[in-house]
Amino acid sequence: MKKRAIVIVIDSMGIGAMKDAGEYGDSLKCNTLCNLAKANGGLNVPVLESLGLGNIRTITGVSKTKTPKGQYGVMKMKSKGKDTTTGHWELMGLVLDKPFKTYKKFPDELINKFIEKTECKNILGNKPASGTKIIEEYNDVHTRSKFPIIYTSADSVFQIAANIDVIKLETLYKWCEIARELLDEGDYRVSRVIARPYNVTGGVPTRIGKFRHDYSIKPPADTILNVLEQNGYSVYGIGKINDIFVGSGITKFTPTGSNIEGLDITLDAIRNDNSDLIFTNLVDTDMLYGHRRDYKGYARAIETIDKYLVNIMNALNEDDLLIITADHGCDPTYKGSDHTREMVPVILYNRNLNPGNVGIKESYTYVTERIKDWLLSHK
Repeated sequence: MKKRAIVIVIDSMGIGAMKDAGEYGDSLKCNTLCNLAKANGGLNVPVLESLGLGNIRTITGVSKTKTPKGQYGVMKMKSKGKDTTTGHWELMGLVLDKPFKTYKKFPDELINKFIEKTECKNILGNKPASGTKIIEEYNDVHTRSKFPIIYTSADSVFQIAANIDVIKLETLYKWCEIARELLDEGDYRVSRVIARPYNVTGGVPTRIGKFRHDYSIKPPADTILNVLEQNGYSVYGIGKINDIFVGSGITKFTPTGSNIEGLDITLDAIRNDNSDLIFTNLVDTDMLYGHRRDYKGYARAIETIDKYLVNIMNALNEDDLLIITADHGCDPTYKGSDHTREMVPVILYNRNLNPGNVGIKESYTYVTERIKDWLLSHK
């Protein structure tokens, strides 16, 4: 039986501020996992606990174990930034020495070009905002005018929201493609354009996660995904993985609308798919709970993932390496609604792997090294 690697990224599940967090506007007290566990009076994650999660840090409700089933440790972010693209790229071996740009307001020149190219006549917003709040703020005028709602955050994102009962989904996607082209033409260095479709349910504007689509900047260099593809290996991206890497090095992909869907597809892939690397992003922890500072919902999401891990681990064969990690922080107990600059946990499991503490790693690229050792060292 051939070797496979399965990487599951629990989006934004950081485990402690980086020393330079202050340079990114964050407190050194930021710690997504530990702080949300404390705020909830504890986490119930027996599978992650058995793998050694409680041995990494003091996490309320998660005990330390003398007999961990997995290898466990912490990885520092070496790249400049604290966003999804930067985190995932570094996990796959690409370190950025220059952060993506962030904006309080996109330049008039860019917005005017967007209006001209899209023929949308005008736009609404153009400011940092919570996605749920800005669609509530502008929904009425958007419905009347059909102007797109454009907003950003402390992260490097150009987000376009539209009520798909007013604007066709295909039109929203086309607007995003035009925005991506305009951003790439200039020195704007915006990491992602994000389509944020919504409709009005029970009188409340509600985002539709399954129709979200990210238009990322193309990786400037090869990652381990490209190396695998070039060597005849297959890479299956689940969730927003294909969007994050703009398809580079991805041989097969399935987008998802929720963590549950992503976990179900991952489990099915482990049981039935022949891909060499299965690479999954579970976005709800970040999108639904981290940014909204919902520490209760965040805890429930982690506990749900933990329940799925029982079947996932049972489905693994002796030649499968499971890696569980994160891409940045988004401390739901901290002020604001943006990501936090944090280290991330890393847990590795294989039935024949010697368990124990792997220590503190200087870069997320530790995941790349483990994938290389697992899949390529024997070739």
